[in-house]
Amino acid sequence: MSGDGTAKEKPTKTPKRRNIVSSAHLVSERAEELSAFEYGLYIASNAFERWITRCMAAAGLPELSSLDVMVVHTVNHRARDKRLSDICFVLNIEDSHTVNYALKKLTRLGLVAGDKRGKEIFYATTKEGAEVCVKYREVREACLVNSFAAFSGSQEGDLNDQIGQAADLLRALSGLYDQAARSATSL
Repeated sequence: MSGDGTAKEKPTKTPKRRNIVSSAHLVSERAEELSAFEYGLYIASNAFERWITRCMAAAGLPELSSLDVMVVHTVNHRARDKRLSDICFVLNIEDSHTVNYALKKLTRLGLVAGDKRGKEIFYATTKEGAEVCVKYREVREACLVNSFAAFSGSQEGDLNDQIGQAADLLRALSGLYDQAARSATSL
């Protein structure tokens, strides 16, 4: 009881949040949240890949894989010619043969064209490739951006800022995972 005769309220403890993980056997007592993040990454990456292929299908190219979609957008970015190594570097893809295969497919479809300069081939989107990227953007605006805007309007705070912070964190964590991959390779 307090001095005025009223009962003091005990501070309530916030219960520890239970993390949702896909592999309980991998949960570390030192970094349980890392397992929860990895599960989130599994399902988010699968949802993202499904989204970009469906978006491209709605834009008129149902035969493109998620890698094909990423490659055509990377080649189209800033309308600058890019080498295979540039594309792999930007997308953080180690297996360049998969990107090379995507470039050949995109070339066969008339979306990108290669220009040999010395020993290297520089890729750029064709007029058709640039048009597909514009159609993709239109579908993206209608299906994703409009939903995101409605969703963010119902949230407290600025969801755009939170998404930006999450993007920064994902890029930083990619460095952590890259270093861990190098360490695992040397074992």
